[in-house]
Amino acid sequence: MKMEREEKNKGNGFALLPFAVFIVIYLGAGLILNARGVPMAFYQFPSVTAMFLAVISAFAMTRGNFNERIHIFSRGASKEDVITMLLIYVLAGAFSSVSGAMGGRDATVNLGLSVIAPEFLTAGVFVISAFMGTATGTSMGTIGSIVPIAVGLADKGGLSVPLMVGACVGGAMFGDNLSMISDTTIAATRSQGCEMQDKFRVNFYIALPAAILTFFILLFLGRPESAVDMASLAVDPLKVLPYIAVLGMALLGMNVFLVLTCGIFLSGFIGMGTGSIDLFAFAQSIWKGFTSMNEVFFLTLFCAGMSELVMHNGGLTWLVRKLQALMRGPRSAQVGIAALVSLADCATANNTVAIVVVGNVAKEMSRTYRIDPRKTASLLDIFSCVVQGFLPYGAQILSATALVNAYFGNGAITSLDLIPYVWYCWLLCAFGLLSVFLPFAEGSIRKNPWDWDIKR
Repeated sequence: MKMEREEKNKGNGFALLPFAVFIVIYLGAGLILNARGVPMAFYQFPSVTAMFLAVISAFAMTRGNFNERIHIFSRGASKEDVITMLLIYVLAGAFSSVSGAMGGRDATVNLGLSVIAPEFLTAGVFVISAFMGTATGTSMGTIGSIVPIAVGLADKGGLSVPLMVGACVGGAMFGDNLSMISDTTIAATRSQGCEMQDKFRVNFYIALPAAILTFFILLFLGRPESAVDMASLAVDPLKVLPYIAVLGMALLGMNVFLVLTCGIFLSGFIGMGTGSIDLFAFAQSIWKGFTSMNEVFFLTLFCAGMSELVMHNGGLTWLVRKLQALMRGPRSAQVGIAALVSLADCATANNTVAIVVVGNVAKEMSRTYRIDPRKTASLLDIFSCVVQGFLPYGAQILSATALVNAYFGNGAITSLDLIPYVWYCWLLCAFGLLSVFLPFAEGSIRKNPWDWDIKR
């Protein structure tokens, strides 16, 4: 009994095998078929099937009877944040489908092209996404609202679709990382015992340079590949209204479910009022939008349940123990905290959950090596958002990919196509690591020092 307890405390590295199973099957099959010149190589072996096989391996590795394993899996799949993501998926898909069917997407794209020069569109989408993500605190809501518009702008403006969508995802992650009402900010500050505004100041020093550099890169490299005939663009302001309403309600802080539901019915009423669709086409469009998100829906559901099995089997505990053994001082401890939350996010595919899982361990590391908790909170938030921003099976990339495929048709793009273009997340990772070794983010900390011997 004692040995079993000690083994559980040490964790179990073998418990991480299901994630390796998924990556090897999905990525390996795609790379092999791509090398053979097979079209749409990464769609030949569905990601959901690969995740299903990974889930089976997690079940096989878990002790206990089958009903106990089902209970653990269901506990992970039924968590509030998982159900929230699933509902956002289907509502975002329905809004995109209905607004597209009644002509709202084309009208919005045409309006955008008539107001903003095409060469500034990619950088503009990044700024808009960053602003909306910061104001609303939800990267998923931002992606669900802006990606359908961004895809249309890229298509008609002669711009790279992966680059445009990558800019949108990057901006959304900027907001998710910095927003005062973001789940990640709340989780990071609560777990480390510091104030949100103090964490914001430290975080801002790191995120701002990455955002500015991303903006200028997009400004110079996000130019159209072909000229756009502006004279042929027809703008119908009434059909643009649903998008304006969705953005406005989101910025006012309304619940994302209410925002997307209002957008769905506003699009439907305008479509029926203008004769673009009838009642039955409206109903069919809602259903089509729901089913267009089936891949990301099942992938998220399976991944959440599998992650719970992995945590139950001691996979994350093993990671924590291994990283702690590598720490020798404050700097290596900060790198260790960044690596820990990054690996936890890879395991859970949820940045908020990753912070919650490693929060207490990170706090003890900070106490041991006397790291300011505001810096620790910033590192937790930054690197969980960095990994979440380019994780192939993460909610943000999967949702963006699904919305692109809803526009062009299934198989148009894979999640792996987007990852190289989420430049903000790559740059944020670089500046986050740089902040460990250079004191450029410590300005607000020096003015208001934290003493572990006095404060807790």
